[in-house]
Amino acid sequence: MAKYREEQILKTRDRILDAAISVFHEFGLSHASLTAVAKLAGVTRDSLHSHFRDRAGLLNALTERMQLPGEALCAAAGDELKIDPLGILRTRWVWLFDEISCNDEWQRLLEIIFLPCDSINEVCESTHRIKQGRTERLERMGRLLEMAVAADQLPADLDVDLAQQMLHGGLFGVLEDWLLSSRIADLGELGQHYIDALLDMIRFSPALRMNRQSLQTLH
Repeated sequence: MAKYREEQILKTRDRILDAAISVFHEFGLSHASLTAVAKLAGVTRDSLHSHFRDRAGLLNALTERMQLPGEALCAAAGDELKIDPLGILRTRWVWLFDEISCNDEWQRLLEIIFLPCDSINEVCESTHRIKQGRTERLERMGRLLEMAVAADQLPADLDVDLAQQMLHGGLFGVLEDWLLSSRIADLGELGQHYIDALLDMIRFSPALRMNRQSLQTLH
């Protein structure tokens, strides 16, 4: 009996979260009504509050159901990381683009999180997680680029700080553009071409070298 009750509680919780995605996506975080979430989920407002205290709690739980962009970059890769750090970087971004392109829930959550038309007043764990994720992504990219330099996959005089900022901005730029567009393009294929182009730029662009004084005379 206790097991059945626990299963019902989990099913109700998932129904509420599924409804929250739809309501947050349609109305935005600041204008989303918990009453609307409860109605769509087929539960009472009191029942919703027994699971989640407020919108911030709902958003936290929603983001816990997905792997945010870049978190895969921060996972260990074992010995392969030392042998082919640039390949690891590329593979994980290609995986991320492929996953987002075929996962409707992730797409809607990313729109809610990264492209808000307004903001939620409550300070929530998901906001901290997103900011922390950006810091970890940049640090992880920097380490991977440094390892790629050590493995002779990238030039020895690469400006790693500049390269990681450009790589991060470029990859998230194409993701944001895709989310804002009609999504006709295949994000998996588009992302693969994009990261290959960015890596080629990092490999060959003189503007990404530590000694750029000679380039000033050209501009």
